[in-house]
Amino acid sequence: MTKAEKVQYTINELERLYPETLVPLDHKDPFTLLVAVVLSAQCTDVRVNTITPKLFAVADNPYDMAKLSVEEIADIIRPCGLVPMKSKGIHSFSNTIVTKFGGLVPATFEDLEDMPSVGHKTASVVMSQAFGVPAFPVDTHIQRLMYRWGFSNGRSVEQTERDAKRLFKRNLWNKLHLQIIFYGREYSPARGWDLKKDYITSKIGRKSEIHKWELEQEVKLKKAKKTKKAG
Repeated sequence: MTKAEKVQYTINELERLYPETLVPLDHKDPFTLLVAVVLSAQCTDVRVNTITPKLFAVADNPYDMAKLSVEEIADIIRPCGLVPMKSKGIHSFSNTIVTKFGGLVPATFEDLEDMPSVGHKTASVVMSQAFGVPAFPVDTHIQRLMYRWGFSNGRSVEQTERDAKRLFKRNLWNKLHLQIIFYGREYSPARGWDLKKDYITSKIGRKSEIHKWELEQEVKLKKAKKTKKAG
């Protein structure tokens, strides 16, 4: 199978598995999505979705958020972790949105990335999911799968993003990056990875990754036999 055939196979399978790609972070507009994405750093989407209703009940727009103190924001978002950085960032970019952009989240990569606590990945999520601008945000799932599938060398997030944009058509980016995330969570996780379940990797994946998994299974089997004999 050529790389082009592997890419098309992957696209077809992801579309079959996930024809609908709802944004996993609950939000109602670009601002609430921006806040949710910032909160999601090293925190699960499920947990973020339990915290944001409490935060947005107090402040669901940049004007009200800017009026809160950093400490008030921190008290609400504490379960999400990285509290000092996130609370200061949310407070600061809310002020920026009010004073520099008239209360509206800017719809350009440059303006978003100029704001506190808004990196390229966060800006990419907002641009793609709030404004419909083609982007390919790379999270840990995409980084892992692009490597396992042999579509990128995995050396950096930047390289993975470049490779994804080169391999996949621009009109697919916004949906496809979510499909890859969903597949990674369900079939190809970082921990407890089962190649028998991860059928895309099993079919088109990097040979070294498949071999590594097979060796790990052999080691587990030997340990299990030793434990059984000892018992």
